[in-house]
Amino acid sequence: MTSQPSIARDLPQVAEAEIRPLIDRHLSAEGPLLPMLHEIQAAFGFVPANAVPLLAEALNLTRAEVTGVISFYHDFRKAPAGRHVLKICRAEACQSMGAEALTARMLSLLGLEDHGTTADSRVTVEAVYCLGLCACAPAAMLDGQLIGRASVEGLEKALEGAA
Repeated sequence: MTSQPSIARDLPQVAEAEIRPLIDRHLSAEGPLLPMLHEIQAAFGFVPANAVPLLAEALNLTRAEVTGVISFYHDFRKAPAGRHVLKICRAEACQSMGAEALTARMLSLLGLEDHGTTADSRVTVEAVYCLGLCACAPAAMLDGQLIGRASVEGLEKALEGAA
């Protein structure tokens, strides 16, 4: 597979008119930023860059504050994920069982860096911190399916079988 283009790759444009109703829906809620971000990501598969100033304005926050929340929570994406999302656990139990080497090898095979997506948008690889399979470390998840005792060969086979 080919490597991920630079961060400046062409991202889908989302019209302000599509984002505003998602923001407005939560304006009266207490602590509305996270629900707004979740709804925006659910609608578009990522949080578009042009949503940041709209959120900041609506909530009387700075763009830096909104961006800080997006970057703090690993599940928020700044770009669309690939058709298949491979999450590899990086928590302590998985680290002790070789998750770091597993991750490095998978990234190398796919020609990616952390949190990268292949150029054909087929696979995104992300870190996750505990999938609850500590007894079966290292653990991974492909498209919501848990994989215990993950190996390079097993993950390659799972990716090959992914439609």
